[in-house]
Amino acid sequence: MIRWLPFVILCVILTMVVLAPIIARYDPLYIDLDNVRAGASLTHPFGTDAKGRDIFARVLYGGRVSLGISFIASTLSFVIGFSVGLMAGWYQRLDTALMAVVDLTLAFPSLLLAIGISILLPPNGYSTVIAISVVGWAAFARLTRGQVLLIKRMAYIDAARTLGLSDLRILLFHVLPQCLSIGSAMMGLKFGGYILTEASLSFLGLGTQPPTPSWGSMINENRTYILSDPWMVIPPGLAIALSVFCFNLIGDLYAEKR
Repeated sequence: MIRWLPFVILCVILTMVVLAPIIARYDPLYIDLDNVRAGASLTHPFGTDAKGRDIFARVLYGGRVSLGISFIASTLSFVIGFSVGLMAGWYQRLDTALMAVVDLTLAFPSLLLAIGISILLPPNGYSTVIAISVVGWAAFARLTRGQVLLIKRMAYIDAARTLGLSDLRILLFHVLPQCLSIGSAMMGLKFGGYILTEASLSFLGLGTQPPTPSWGSMINENRTYILSDPWMVIPPGLAIALSVFCFNLIGDLYAEKR
């Protein structure tokens, strides 16, 4: 039962985020100056912020932004890194050049590199996707390359070449399926990190801009009230922690099965 707990928690979070327009009673951007910094109540389960906006609604809609950006960025990172790793591992003449770029990317701390890229771009969700993708693809490339190098030595690959199969056919039907499983497991492990990176960029003002809610920007907006009105910071922080925790556990479980 404990092994299923992260799946259950994650399903609840995703369901609430997807059904935000139905679940949330208030518009996340609606300002109510008569209910500024109100505590939790039946009408506002998580209270309101310094502008009277419903925090519960903002957490739900913010989850759409944070998880959506993380999903798109992780998918792009996987596709780019997987393609580069596949080419580097299979074609020896490309290996040195491609892996030099990979090593250069991995030489920088991921969050600092993402911040540096975001500074050069307009602060919005699209820039966050680009920054995370540029930082994240290299790890997928290195992992995929290593897997391809192992598969190349297998007897069935030599048999396929002996039968006259083209490199493209061998890559698509014999190499790629063997690499997808380990790549998808790594994608699950990396997703939690992408959520943290997106939240960090939003917190620093380099990601999604107010008044559009995201978990990181909500913490940034309300950080000055963390001691006096902690309910303004705890819900988005807890949403980030639970999401990262669940994705990391699921990634670990999936990797163990593989």
